[in-house]
Amino acid sequence: MFSIHHQDASCSARTGRLHLAHGALRTPAFMPVGTAGSVKGLEPKQVAELGFRLILGNTYHLYLRPGLEVLERFGGLHGFTGWPHNILTDSGGFQVFSLSRLRKLRDDGVEFQSHIDGSRHLLTPEKVVEIQRVFGSDIQMALDYCTGFEVERSEAERAVRITTDWAKRAAQAWRSIETGYQGRLFPIVQGNFHHDLRRESAAAICELDLPGIAIGGLSVGEPFGVFEEFVGATAALLPRDKPRYVMGIGTAEYVLTAIEHGVDMFDCVFPTRAGRNGLAFTDRGRVVLKHAAHTESHEPIEAECDCETCRTYSRAYLRHLFKAGELLGPVLVSRHNLRFMSRVVDRARDAIERDAFLPFKQAFLERYNAGSGNSHSVSHLVGGSGV
Repeated sequence: MFSIHHQDASCSARTGRLHLAHGALRTPAFMPVGTAGSVKGLEPKQVAELGFRLILGNTYHLYLRPGLEVLERFGGLHGFTGWPHNILTDSGGFQVFSLSRLRKLRDDGVEFQSHIDGSRHLLTPEKVVEIQRVFGSDIQMALDYCTGFEVERSEAERAVRITTDWAKRAAQAWRSIETGYQGRLFPIVQGNFHHDLRRESAAAICELDLPGIAIGGLSVGEPFGVFEEFVGATAALLPRDKPRYVMGIGTAEYVLTAIEHGVDMFDCVFPTRAGRNGLAFTDRGRVVLKHAAHTESHEPIEAECDCETCRTYSRAYLRHLFKAGELLGPVLVSRHNLRFMSRVVDRARDAIERDAFLPFKQAFLERYNAGSGNSHSVSHLVGGSGV
C-alpha cells in the first residue's frame, strides 16, 4: 500500500506513494476537509484541479446527516458526492468528545446526543468500522479517546487504555469484513503530553500491524514548541514502512515541522475556514483582505500563485466582495488557500528529493513568519477550532 521513494539525507522527511482503492497519491500529502461531504465552497472537480487526490469526511456528521440509509442507496460517499478520488473518514471520536455535555463515555463505546435533533446514539469501535465501510472510505480511522492540553494525567492514562482496547476491537471488526471492501484501517496513537504514555500507546498500536498509523492528540491547544517536541518523539516510535498521519494541522509551520519528522499525511479545516473569513496565505505571510490597505490594490493575493483566483482577481475586488457580503469572496480565497497548501507540500517533496529539505524549510518559514508577525496562531481572526 505504501512505498518510500526517498528520505532526506539530513532529517526524517521522506517522499513516497500511497496506493488506495481510488488511485495513488504522492506523499507528503495535505488533505482538504469535507466535513459533511463537501469542501466548503468548492466543487469536487475544482478540488481535484488544485492537486488533491485525497479528502477527509467526518463520520459523526455524515452518520447523523444524511445517514447510512441514504449513503448506502448511493453506493457510499463517492457516489453520493461525485468525488472520484480517495476519501479518508475520521472516526467521529473528536467531535463526540468535544460535545462534553452531550455524551457519556463507556468502556464499550461512547453514548451521545445528536446536536441536530437530540436523538441518542451509541458508537462502538465495531459500529464505527461498519459505518465507514458503508461510506466506502478508502482510509477509515479507528474510534479513539482524544484528550486536550493540560488534562490530568489520570485522564490521559484512561484515554490510552480505552484507545488501545478500542483499536484492538476495531482491528478485529475490520479484518472480519467479508465483502469486497478495500478500505484501510488506521489506528491512532494517544498519550497526551507524557512521553511514557506516548511510548506505551505507540507500542500497543504498532503491535496491531494495521496498514497505517495516525498520531492523535496534537494541535489541541498546546504551544508550538510542545507540538514540535511531541510530533518528533511520537513519529520516531512508529514503523518506517507504514504511512504516518498527524490529524488536524493546516498551517505551513505545523505541516513543514511534521514533514521534517517523517510524517506523510495531514488535514485541517483552517485553510478553508480562514479563506471564508478573508484571511489569505502567501509565501510572504498571511494577508487580511478586509483591511482598508487593499481598497485600491491591483495586486493578486500572490503573484507567484497559479490558482484561478490569483490569475484573475485583484485584492481590491476580493476586499469588495467581503465588505459587500458576496458569497464569491469566501469561495475564491478558500480556493487560493488550498492551492497554497498544495504548492507548499509540492515544494517540500521536491526539496526532499534533492536532500535539501531543511534549508528549504528554514528559508520558507523565515520569509513566511516575517510577513505574518512571527506568530504560530491566528485563530483569533477566524474563530475557534473544529469543523
